[in-house]
Amino acid sequence: MVMYYWFFLAAIAVFLFSSFQDSSESNGYTSPRMQVLQGILPSDVSCKSGFELIFKTSNNMPFCVKPETAKRLVERNWATTTINIEKTKTSLPSAHMFEVIPAASGTALNFYVYDDDLNTSPNGIDIISTSGLIEATINGVEIEIPSKMVETSPSSGKFYLRIALPDTVNGEELDKDDIVVVRYNDQSDAAGNTRVVSSSFALSKAFANLELAGGGKRIGHEFTLRIYEPDANLDSKNEDKISLGSFEFRSGGIRTTLANSVFNARPSYLLETGPNSNTFEVKIEIPRSIDGKTIHIGDWYEIRYIDTSTPSGTSEKVVIKERIR
Repeated sequence: MVMYYWFFLAAIAVFLFSSFQDSSESNGYTSPRMQVLQGILPSDVSCKSGFELIFKTSNNMPFCVKPETAKRLVERNWATTTINIEKTKTSLPSAHMFEVIPAASGTALNFYVYDDDLNTSPNGIDIISTSGLIEATINGVEIEIPSKMVETSPSSGKFYLRIALPDTVNGEELDKDDIVVVRYNDQSDAAGNTRVVSSSFALSKAFANLELAGGGKRIGHEFTLRIYEPDANLDSKNEDKISLGSFEFRSGGIRTTLANSVFNARPSYLLETGPNSNTFEVKIEIPRSIDGKTIHIGDWYEIRYIDTSTPSGTSEKVVIKERIR
């Protein structure tokens, strides 16, 4: 029991000290984790005076701890003072993350490359040639990309590139199901190896997506309006809300918002289905008349949502249509 108690205390000490190391960079010291992310091999990590370098047994990640803590962790086989280079090559976290933000034909593809190896001007913004580093294809056909990408801020190591997407590829108009692939040819990852980082996705003008569930075709019958909208997910621990005033209803000469009481909305907003789900729902009804104008069987209606935080930086209409039967 005592053995596990000391092991527990030692593990907590490593956790607390690694957190301290990450926060100590403002004092001129770079933590083992950040040294690795900057391309330094774990075996070459530097520790402060009075601390010993050890490696977590399961993944070879380096830690700087006091000698007595190192001894206990090695005895418990939680850590080692030597390193398995082959395991390191496959287990290191990557500093070269690749983030793609989708767009659509005729708009733009926005993406970011995180690579501190390209951060060569500590006090300036680097402008890097994309030649040999980045390529983009649509349905396997290579498309033109800008010749340069720009660091987002001094020493951030984060580079931005905006690619204008064509309306057609090989004479064919692009569709929402067409596939875009972007590849980044990383010259040196955290283990010093070259690799290709890629991401693929189907074209989409907006993140938001509307759908109807359980009806929507009959007057006076309740159904669910659902939207997938990551931009409205502001709190990862609690359910967020979207105002009904954000949704426009159109049918013939009728034009109003779902905030209009005639829709009998329950609740009076779209509520996220769970913390961090990105999906919002509300129950509504299609009324017989709105503002004195009658809705008839056979009429079409549509519900519109304007996505103002689109990948391409434009405002895009997200529309769903249904016919009264």
